[in-house]
Amino acid sequence: MKTSTRAVLGVVLAAALLIAAALWLGRTGDGSGRTVVRLRIWDENFVPAYRASLDAFERANPDVAVRITVVPWSSYQQKLRLDVAGGTADDLFWTNLYEDYADAGRLLDIGAALGPDAARAWDPSAVAQYSRHGKLWAVPQFVDGGTAVYYNRDLLAAAGIDPAELNTLRWGGPDDTLRPLLRRLAAVAPWPYNAAHDFQSIDLPFLGSAGGRFQDAAGHFVFDGPQGVTAYEYLVRLVADRLAPSAADTDTNRDFTKNAFLQGKLALLQSGTYNLAQIAQQARFPWGVALLPAGPAGRVSTDNAIGVAGNAATPHPDAVRRVLAWLGSAAGNRYLGLDGSSIPAVVADQQVYRDYWAHKGIDVSPFFDVLAGPRISSGGGSGFPVALEAIDQILGEMFLGRIPVPEALSRACAAADAAVAGR
Repeated sequence: MKTSTRAVLGVVLAAALLIAAALWLGRTGDGSGRTVVRLRIWDENFVPAYRASLDAFERANPDVAVRITVVPWSSYQQKLRLDVAGGTADDLFWTNLYEDYADAGRLLDIGAALGPDAARAWDPSAVAQYSRHGKLWAVPQFVDGGTAVYYNRDLLAAAGIDPAELNTLRWGGPDDTLRPLLRRLAAVAPWPYNAAHDFQSIDLPFLGSAGGRFQDAAGHFVFDGPQGVTAYEYLVRLVADRLAPSAADTDTNRDFTKNAFLQGKLALLQSGTYNLAQIAQQARFPWGVALLPAGPAGRVSTDNAIGVAGNAATPHPDAVRRVLAWLGSAAGNRYLGLDGSSIPAVVADQQVYRDYWAHKGIDVSPFFDVLAGPRISSGGGSGFPVALEAIDQILGEMFLGRIPVPEALSRACAAADAAVAGR
């Protein structure tokens, strides 16, 4: 065969392969004539519950197939930003930082897609979290409840502490009872408590119970006020006094304190319901749940919800609308609560979650009782993800003891505001 002939055949073959690859990557079915809708989440533990729910959806909607993609949390936000910008994001995806996508017209208007009455079934705090400029931008899937304290009964008993004492703890001021209790626990446990830079479980509850705020009404970061200094100086001192793990460990491994609790090395883990199922499955010691400590302004928690957003660029708007309607319905959402892994966002389904844990003999009321009191907003707005990145870098240094608390908070607020302004 002549060289020129081989060259022509090579070009033709390459073109054919490129066309085939393009057709494969751009296909919208699964070979059965069904429309394929893709859902992206960041926690593989939710795959069984979602698969059960979506299997029920597919039986009622045989023309649609829903595929689940898991992108680990460590890279989820960055990859999602790149994929949304590049037009390769899934049809549906979990979100908790949605504002930039909504403002850029990248998300489906849930009210327009499902009708204004759909939101009446959902947890009001979740609806408020995903509402912006008078529109709703995600279908709430599950809520975290409030923050509480997991405790190791064996370690408390070794220190001579009645678990009932935990429900009366206060931090700060002359009536501080948290620090003395932690000192008693320090005699029997490598680490008494998980004081660390943990935005939802530690930072916000301490800031709120000191009487502070994370952001003001205009969106400026204001946690550097006197209340913020009080809260963070208390936390940093706990770390410096070895009543909590070193920031060198907790800053590089966000699961460090949870793993330490599961290993029986941490006596008290202040956290949310998102760790409840794993603790129930893996803890090899008796444990319980208590109210979080109160501060100068009382006992204050935050709450959070995860929603599913619709990609405005989806080539399957009708199929996506039907999947969203199912995931936001009582019939579809209840699967997320059946195994106790999360609190369904559909209010009518939340009893399923409570019943599951009651059957296991675990009282989850501390996660709910705390929400009867004041709450602190976890913040948000355009540019919020980049602001958090700026804050994390500085507060990490603060918890390591390298920057004094007042200076670190002032720098962090300024850096966060600058990050939003310059994004």
